[in-house]
Amino acid sequence: MSVLSVNGLKTHFFTRAGVVRAVDGVSFSLDRGEIMGLVGESGSGKSVTGFSVIGLVDPPGRIVEGNIVFQGEDLASLPPQQMQSLRGSRIAMIFQDPMMTLNPVLRIDTQMIEAIQAHEKVSRKEAWTRARDGLAQVGIPGAEQRLRAYPHQLSGGMRQRVAIAIAFLNNPDLLIADEPTTALDVTIQAQIVHVAQKLCRERGTALIWITHDLAVVAGLADRIAVMYAGRVVEAGATDDVIDHPRHPYTVGLLGSVPSANKRGQRLTQIPGMTPNMLSLPAGCAFRERCKHDDNNCSVAPDITTDDDGHAVRCFHPQHQKTPA
Repeated sequence: MSVLSVNGLKTHFFTRAGVVRAVDGVSFSLDRGEIMGLVGESGSGKSVTGFSVIGLVDPPGRIVEGNIVFQGEDLASLPPQQMQSLRGSRIAMIFQDPMMTLNPVLRIDTQMIEAIQAHEKVSRKEAWTRARDGLAQVGIPGAEQRLRAYPHQLSGGMRQRVAIAIAFLNNPDLLIADEPTTALDVTIQAQIVHVAQKLCRERGTALIWITHDLAVVAGLADRIAVMYAGRVVEAGATDDVIDHPRHPYTVGLLGSVPSANKRGQRLTQIPGMTPNMLSLPAGCAFRERCKHDDNNCSVAPDITTDDDGHAVRCFHPQHQKTPA
């Protein structure tokens, strides 16, 4: 059984200006210990997809269709109190800014102990020991000393490690990471990615890694799903999507990544801007930016999957190999 199965998820925001279809029919599944990269530009709907799964979509947004089946339970239909009991225990989230997770006026030990005791009846001593071991597992030196620190006394990379440690404290079955390395330098990014990957493999935690950076998920994820204008436009095994992108949008994203083979050459630029989600073009949402646009694209394409599990939503799938 899959840890998570999302089917036809639609999350809309009902504003005075109109309805924003932030997530418009997204489907995917995750097995135990599997890592999926959810990739796309800002405004593509990837973060809203993550917030929908964990039940953190605030008004005027709401899930209007689809189901989110987590170990046999449909999260979209659970009452708020029951959903709250799952968050932080069986489902956890790492936010882009660790200060969204950490309380600036409480010591690290207080916050970690509370995170454990909120879901389990254990002594403070046992919770403290688990908190210390949790910091050590994410590579924080001098864990006992760090437990006595306040968030502002730690570096950005150290705070993000603390946030990861808190997310894993209760051994969740599903972890959602929303661009957790965006504000960090490349060296620290690599360390954080390695820590998250290592813990998921050891504990069998399924991970959704939300990012705009294909370079990050290339070495992290088992599978990649590329989102554009609220829909998944391409999905498949990481190596297959990276080496043989089929949707013109994915081709453009990969072309914009610096490569040793392109030294001295201009990076590929996707023309135009992401569409206004209040007034999407008829048919394919990417058509106004796509050089392959023709009359066929005036109708929204369905997503098709080949025998290898590589799915693409396009009338003109590409067949090319990207340079290493």
